[in-house]
Amino acid sequence: MTNSKKKVLIIRFSSIGDIVLTTPVVRCIKKQWNAEIHFLTKKNFAGILEKNPHIYKIHIKEEINLNQLKEEKFDFIVDLQKNMYSSWIGWRLPGKYIGFDKINIQKWLLVNFSINYLPKKHLIDRYFEALHPAGIFDDGMGCDFFINMEKVAGEISGLQHTQFDIIVLGAAHATKRLSIKKVREIVKLAERTIVLIGGNDVAEMAKLLKSEFPLLVNRTGKDNLHESAFLISCAQIVFTGDTGMMHISAALQKKTIVLWGNTVPDFGMFPYYGSRYPNKSLSLENINIHCRPCSKLGFSKCPKVHFKCMEDINVDPEMIKSFRNE
Repeated sequence: MTNSKKKVLIIRFSSIGDIVLTTPVVRCIKKQWNAEIHFLTKKNFAGILEKNPHIYKIHIKEEINLNQLKEEKFDFIVDLQKNMYSSWIGWRLPGKYIGFDKINIQKWLLVNFSINYLPKKHLIDRYFEALHPAGIFDDGMGCDFFINMEKVAGEISGLQHTQFDIIVLGAAHATKRLSIKKVREIVKLAERTIVLIGGNDVAEMAKLLKSEFPLLVNRTGKDNLHESAFLISCAQIVFTGDTGMMHISAALQKKTIVLWGNTVPDFGMFPYYGSRYPNKSLSLENINIHCRPCSKLGFSKCPKVHFKCMEDINVDPEMIKSFRNE
């Protein structure tokens, strides 16, 4: 590939974690092709990328049509969403279309029959495999998340001088969230202040926890995405389920302990630090349950009610202590 500037459209509509996982592709295409990067996403998720210096322009899915995209005259369309609509857009735009295999059949086999034919590699590695023929390769620098400090309130920025751990209570699906039982276990092992983050959907849980453990700092329902990311950037350790905050934590090179509920790391979306950095994550799972994974995404409640995939995870004090001291 020559050093002449290419105009590239990257497509990923949602969600928080999935968009964070596209950032190595954004950076490497920008640098290796001297490219002008455009990104097509949903309005609700545009803020994730608003401070990314590698992106020239963000296009909002709800506010732009195909003809407007055609006027941009992209040289390449890199479809990292790879659904019917993104493919429809990609194939109708001038320029070379690059997609990738979402391996949905393999995921379906694992969810429905416990047959695991999934490749032992991260989703990001599969992104770059699709880009290798075009001359784009992973630089090993991991994911990016650029915090918009203009959106971080003063009361939040003041916490940076305090040593604390974070527990992420929120998640898009309830079966990916930490249960209150697991949060209590983690809090009892705390060696420093604990800050709770998440949206309004977990505010009642946080309120109950605060009544039981008065020293907790409850930020649920109070902070925007960039404020939560700023708190993560200042934390010593982040405890989380399979969430967008998990991926932001890895992008910020923070120590991350993941409690996996109904999903599994084998789906290829575990914390990604990049080959140039050490892995700073610890995965805790209940591997002795036949109904897990019950979905590649998640549910509003456990289909079997018991939620043993989360409730029966062993939060081993010695393992946590060893991880803290690494």
